[in-house]
Amino acid sequence: MNTRAATVHLSPSEALTALRDAAPLVQCITNAVVTGFTANVLLAVGAAPAMCDLPGEAGLFAGIADGVLVNLGTPGVEQRDGAREAVRATERWVLDPVAVGALPVRTAFAAELLEHRPAIIRGNASEILALAGAGAGGRGVDATEETDAAADAARELALRTGGVVAVSGPVDLVTDGVEVVRIGGGDALLTRVTGGGCSLGAVMAAFLGVCRPFDAAVAASTLYAAASERAAARASGPGSFAVALLDALAEAAPADLDGRAVATLTVGVR
Repeated sequence: MNTRAATVHLSPSEALTALRDAAPLVQCITNAVVTGFTANVLLAVGAAPAMCDLPGEAGLFAGIADGVLVNLGTPGVEQRDGAREAVRATERWVLDPVAVGALPVRTAFAAELLEHRPAIIRGNASEILALAGAGAGGRGVDATEETDAAADAARELALRTGGVVAVSGPVDLVTDGVEVVRIGGGDALLTRVTGGGCSLGAVMAAFLGVCRPFDAAVAASTLYAAASERAAARASGPGSFAVALLDALAEAAPADLDGRAVATLTVGVR
């Protein structure tokens, strides 16, 4: 890992250039439904995916990976044990608390993982509210709240964990508890492809290999917004959109990311 990149602010365009230069190794402990799509997304952006979640291997691999995703979409017993190993072995990890709130096993496990201080937490508004103890979760994996409804919970969760919280929605929100950045754009077809949000968490883990957590979350959200708009312009429906998204992620130029991330609030100085 480039230690300078971890301490120096990078814009989304600079972060994308750094990612493609470094080809970070990304370990995915993720939803069984989305492993193939997630791996293809990581390859498209220029990262190297590894779906390594076996107990006895997960912790070892996390120690060499540039970024780690822990996604709670299908948290079986073995995968939970692998995740426990991984988060003890690295600080460069993303928690995606899929469907927390209404479902007891993943909700309790997400609370356990929070104690290991993820660098980034990425979820929809309902998941972030539930994880912060301010809501009961959404409708399965779907949000029932708008992004701004989770803004206060996101800031509180970021301050509590010392990490960054990214709330995905029609307008994405990223906060470290002090600064808040919103990223507009994107396309609703992302919500009609299995793995759209899950793979965004993996891209955030890839950016953790080259920049600070705040910059990583902003860069990944900005890249996704730009690529999904380009993909939607080419697509005739969800199936062609999924293919077009991979092409758009691969084609995205650093300049495509400029001007999309807007700092809207500074709460204060810690």
